[in-house]
Amino acid sequence: MTAPAQRPRILVFGSINMDLVASVAAIPRPGETVLSAGYRTLYGGKGANQAVAAARIGGSVAMIGRVGRDAFGEACRANLAGNGVTTDHIAAGEEPTGCAFITVDATGENAITVASGANGSVRAGDLPDALVDGETVAVMQMEVLLSASLSAARRVKAAGGRVVWNLAPAPADLTASDLTDLLSVTDIFIVNEIEALMAAARLGAPADIEDAARLLAGRGNVTCIVTAGSAGAIAHDAQGTRLHAPALPVKPVDTTGAGDTFVGILAAELAGHSGLGNALRLACAGASLACLSQGAQNGMPTRRELDDFLTGSR
Repeated sequence: MTAPAQRPRILVFGSINMDLVASVAAIPRPGETVLSAGYRTLYGGKGANQAVAAARIGGSVAMIGRVGRDAFGEACRANLAGNGVTTDHIAAGEEPTGCAFITVDATGENAITVASGANGSVRAGDLPDALVDGETVAVMQMEVLLSASLSAARRVKAAGGRVVWNLAPAPADLTASDLTDLLSVTDIFIVNEIEALMAAARLGAPADIEDAARLLAGRGNVTCIVTAGSAGAIAHDAQGTRLHAPALPVKPVDTTGAGDTFVGILAAELAGHSGLGNALRLACAGASLACLSQGAQNGMPTRRELDDFLTGSR
């Protein structure tokens, strides 16, 4: 008798994109045109990126999202499956697969424009109730409809699961009410420095990143994690505990997937019952590694690569 398939513990509810990447000497300013020798077609979407990052280090991951009935959609689904992500709950819609248009400059910095496509039709009902239980770690971002993500997150919380919410990309029209609703269904709230200040400004007037993290943690009764590039990451919880994990020194090639790598690894470690301090340390190390290759997913480490990197044998 065949044993039933293991229920994925990490459910990534979010976007799936194809990335079109051009390398340039400098990212163009408004009204400026720059030339690139060519472009590359790479897999992306914040949801898909985070799912791949979690799966590569051994997480049991299912992707919940939508693609188009087109060649990009078929390729994105196959890529996720090839990385060990369960793709049974990716629907094919009438809209084309989402695309991101990325320019990367000579220092590894990037500018990104996202065409949502099928990501705009993702609904909370795409997440089956049968997948959700008290062991679930759900991962949310901001590239699908906020209303759909909120509804899905409420179902996860009602079942006793945990929600990791990455406020990226942070919408300029996010209201205090939106943020309050979001925090009410979140356990781990992840922002970069700019997103932290923007979110905290909706609720108060923090003086700096530390104040912003404390405000968000206390107001939302969450653990707020702020990623700060080469400075690593800090975490504040509602009880006043502060943790810090350093980034590892690397010479970046492309920073595109670093934040998503951080989120995916953190979710995988939490799903595996790792303590937050260790999860932060591994997520920072993985984000550093991800900067060493072009493309959002290419540099995302396996568990072996991450362990070797941390022990200095890489």
